[in-house]
Amino acid sequence: MKIITTPADFIAWRNENQQSLGFVPTMGALHLGHEELLKNARANNELVALSIFVNPTQFNDKKDLQNYPKTWEQDLEIAKKNGVDVIFYPDFESIYPDNYSYIISENDKSKVLCGASRPGHFDGVLTIVLKLLNILKPNRAYFGEKDFQQLSLIRGMVAAFFIPVEIIPVAIVREFDGLALSSRNVHLSDEGRKIAPKIYEIIKSAKNIDEAKKQLEDLGFKIDYLEEIWGRRLVAIFTNLTKTGNELRLIDNVEI
Repeated sequence: MKIITTPADFIAWRNENQQSLGFVPTMGALHLGHEELLKNARANNELVALSIFVNPTQFNDKKDLQNYPKTWEQDLEIAKKNGVDVIFYPDFESIYPDNYSYIISENDKSKVLCGASRPGHFDGVLTIVLKLLNILKPNRAYFGEKDFQQLSLIRGMVAAFFIPVEIIPVAIVREFDGLALSSRNVHLSDEGRKIAPKIYEIIKSAKNIDEAKKQLEDLGFKIDYLEEIWGRRLVAIFTNLTKTGNELRLIDNVEI
């Protein structure tokens, strides 16, 4: 398994390795959800690339960025186990030589849901994904449906800019009790971990949004949004049931 740290070196590697490439972009802190993406990439491509880069431009909350878990040794083991051929592991200076002066913005879907409460978030997401796709030149890139708004925006960007890559959606991976897998779950307290699976249970079973909202609020969750759009019921909540007592934001969605 090769580790490459600069865009120039990866471009050189890709020029020498022209086989079909499946790509899974991540910010590290890999879990079973990422493994599912890697398994899909491994099954359908001759080569598999994984990127690990905690992208600061998509964090509108600096504390959120500072608290993002870093598990490099564990990530390496997961990558090896899932047959990753190459890891792209750049630093900020190499991936943003312009110091983020050039930005990709979208003016419709990015303004609602997560975009409404996290200004600039999707600018950072789209900018880093475009950079990664240009550097790695994969045939296919794999994204989880948990971040459904992000998936929709990346699909739209790829179509709008005629990027020659196929975006492959992968279904949400859940814990045994229904909680959507997320690197943020490690911050939940024991009580929070017991209650958090109710998010999925409620949005899946509630007859309508009003009913779901009441049930979530009765459990003490503060709702950021709860909407039905794009054929999905999507939710984001805040909870203080964390190991530090700091507020934590969780998202989920189900097909309508």
